[in-house]
Amino acid sequence: MSTKPPVFATLGCRLNAYETEAMKDLAAKAGVENAVVINTCAVTAEAVRKARQEIRKLRRDNPEAKIIVTGCAAQTEPETFTKMAEVDLVIGNTEKMQPETWSRMGPDFIGRTERVQVDDIMSVTETAGHLIDGFGTRSRAYVQVQNGCDHRCTFCIIPYGRGNSRSVPAGVVVDQIKRLVDKGYNEVVLTGVDLTSWGADLPAEPHLGDLVMRILKLVPDLPRLRISSIDSIEADEMLMQAIATEPRLMPHLHLSLQHGDDLILKRMARRHLRDDAIRFCEEARKLRPDMTFGADIIAGFPTETEAHFENSLKLVSECDLTWLHVFPYSKREGTPAAKIPNQVNGTVIKARAARLREAGDVQVQRHLEAQIGRDHIILMENPHMGRTEQFTEVTFATAQTEGAIVKAKILGLKGTQLLA
Repeated sequence: MSTKPPVFATLGCRLNAYETEAMKDLAAKAGVENAVVINTCAVTAEAVRKARQEIRKLRRDNPEAKIIVTGCAAQTEPETFTKMAEVDLVIGNTEKMQPETWSRMGPDFIGRTERVQVDDIMSVTETAGHLIDGFGTRSRAYVQVQNGCDHRCTFCIIPYGRGNSRSVPAGVVVDQIKRLVDKGYNEVVLTGVDLTSWGADLPAEPHLGDLVMRILKLVPDLPRLRISSIDSIEADEMLMQAIATEPRLMPHLHLSLQHGDDLILKRMARRHLRDDAIRFCEEARKLRPDMTFGADIIAGFPTETEAHFENSLKLVSECDLTWLHVFPYSKREGTPAAKIPNQVNGTVIKARAARLREAGDVQVQRHLEAQIGRDHIILMENPHMGRTEQFTEVTFATAQTEGAIVKAKILGLKGTQLLA
């Protein structure tokens, strides 16, 4: 059999995509060949079903390769994948980031390694700062600063796939960002599972705002810093100060809101109420008038009535949310929410999710129309497309330099893109 470099497939979140890039580097250094690696997601039962479907497809497309399954689904239910005839190796979320896991495979790992390598994720106390060259475009790099989650929302399986919260020390983060800026990246995105819990496990217990301010101070050549999804109730005073005073911190926050009704939020075991979300958005926009928000919202959580749902729908306009990630509730075995007797009918869930998406579409259109005639500073992801500071896509008729930051006037819009 001829040798081929490993093929990687990523399902799920941005952090998974980041870790896939790190695994590519680890596999290349170990000389792994003739392998297909699937980095799975476990957020819903549907995500696990899609992982199984993808594994079968990849086996058909790569009949001679070794199939390696890793990621959150491999961590939470390794037996599901061990039972699949298509799968040769199952690796946990900790093991996938360890060089020795890959070096044991070498160029040909047949019969040389255990079929299942999944340890207790809850016993992990550190998160390594894996240096990668970024992914997606040559303009934006993602830096993992945190992993895991100490919270136990009743709908969520992720803590059992990622373990408890652990932080990458600030010095390691700063050094990595310096190297990325030296390589020419104009924007860095801080990413993690529960980003606002960063620092709680470190000496002196710093907060995310402390990390943001330290990065901006110690990496003065970094033009743009962006934060991924945050829990607004955990936003600290220093983070709010950074929003108010640091123009290099991008005015776009994705909020883990999940619902707009207080009773449902309590049944989800969330740590905020609807008024907390509204108050945070008002304060952040007061500090930074050009701030835009995205949000995760779940439709059809068990016991959700039409009145409960209407509160989520109203929250879209009350918080002036622009970019919605709408999740139809999916019963996830192993979570407390799966045991709640009053599950919402699937047809109703689908209809409510559609209504939320329609509300989101209206908000996007309002945002786009408000940009016409304005000047924006845009980071080019490719010669004809870039993103504003608020993460809105902009297309250019004339080619620009990929990775460059350009100033342009918005002339119109097409679909969900601005025209410059």
